[in-house]
Amino acid sequence: MSITATELKLNLGKYLKLAEHEDIFITRNGKVVAKLSNPNADRVEMAKSLLGVIPSDITIEKAREERISRL
Repeated sequence: MSITATELKLNLGKYLKLAEHEDIFITRNGKVVAKLSNPNADRVEMAKSLLGVIPSDITIEKAREERISRL
C-alpha cells in the first residue's frame, strides 16, 4: 500500500494497525521516502524459509559441533 505523508499524519493510528499485516510505503511529491512495516515480519518469513531445511532429528549440540568443525 502506498500513501502520502499527509495521509499518514492524519491517520497514524489506522496505518500503524495496517502495518502489522502489510508494508506501507509513504510518499512525498510522488516519490517513496519511507516504509512502515512490522519488525517481526522478517523473522516470521525467515523461520518459514527454514522449515524443511533443518533436519527434524538434529540436536542443538550436534548442530553446534557441525558449525565448529567448519571453522
